Amino acid sequence: MSRSTRRILATAAFSALALTMPALPASAAPSAPAAHPTAHVCDQHAKPGMATCFAQRQTDTTRARLAPNAAPSGYGPSDLRAAYNLTGTGSASATVAIVDAYDDPNAESDLATYRSTYGLPACTTDNGCFKKVNQKGQSSPLPKADTGWAGEISLDLDMVSAICPNCHILLVEADQPTMDDLGTAVNSAVTLGAKYVSNSYGGGEDGNENTYDTSYFKHPGVAITASTGDSGYGISYPASSQYVTAVGGTSLTKGGGDRGWSETAWNGAGSGCSGSVPKPSFQNTDTGCDKRAVADVSAVADPQTGVAVYQTYGGSGWAVYGGTSASAPIIASVYALAGTPGASDTPGAYPYAHTGNLNDVTEGSNGSCDAQQQCNAGPGWDGPTGLGTPNGTAA
Repeated sequence: MSRSTRRILATAAFSALALTMPALPASAAPSAPAAHPTAHVCDQHAKPGMATCFAQRQTDTTRARLAPNAAPSGYGPSDLRAAYNLTGTGSASATVAIVDAYDDPNAESDLATYRSTYGLPACTTDNGCFKKVNQKGQSSPLPKADTGWAGEISLDLDMVSAICPNCHILLVEADQPTMDDLGTAVNSAVTLGAKYVSNSYGGGEDGNENTYDTSYFKHPGVAITASTGDSGYGISYPASSQYVTAVGGTSLTKGGGDRGWSETAWNGAGSGCSGSVPKPSFQNTDTGCDKRAVADVSAVADPQTGVAVYQTYGGSGWAVYGGTSASAPIIASVYALAGTPGASDTPGAYPYAHTGNLNDVTEGSNGSCDAQQQCNAGPGWDGPTGLGTPNGTAA
């Protein structure tokens, strides 16, 4: 039997609450047991004080064009919204910011292809939905283009579109993948009005985390998400910031349970204990860490059960992507669906106060560790998946 024949066609439609838009085409949901070769889109050898992006893509599922009436491989908007019980479509008053390094010159045109393919409303510079700026918040000059980070940018933009199709999108491009430049971009995103900021990058801790926290990530009333990394058990910053929601990763498969979907911890999802960041007061559960522990929550990240992305600058069109680079913008967009955070709140605290509104992921592992909950999924909090994945927006 061929690989395409084995795949389950996802047919979940948008809720009746969705915008009046064309029906979304079903997507070919990847099967968990099938092994696809994958590649990181960015160099993974980040130097101290620098970060790498965490996007991965399958290298054998790229298609420049779709056959007539065909759907892209990988999970699409209707799949993701069904898996996480998301019915609202968001509001134009909500801006989700994506912070990445370098420029993707095809970002807007690739975004247009993704959204039109899935029947989502147009999100363009001209209609005010999309805006691209440099790390200072200005429309020019933009950083130099980079084919690796461009793949990350496409993944991020497509995931915001899938989860919150009515949200406005702000893309802030840092000059370089240094923590100072990326942090400056975070500050600019907040200054420009974003209440939801996704960061799909990270690097090893270097002892400057608390300084970075104060300078760049301490924004009360703003939901900031950060990917925990794709190398299994081990810590990454800014996921270990006390002011962000650290987002781990799962393998997501259609079928099973009351949800009609099943999830296990993805073996690549990062987790662990910070060496320098104090444990935030909201992390009111046993983590086995004296300091900050990650993750807080999670979403699909396994590139073997990945998401559809359209990418042409450094890519050839449609491909299946994964990595915790997918889960961070998904969670930022779920925050946007949930509504504006309290002005003085640290939104990372919200899931800890509403654990019953998450899908607890209890199986899977990302490596070996002394405190088993830090690398093995189980009831309640665990390192790879945190408190679980969204079940609606109540968490």
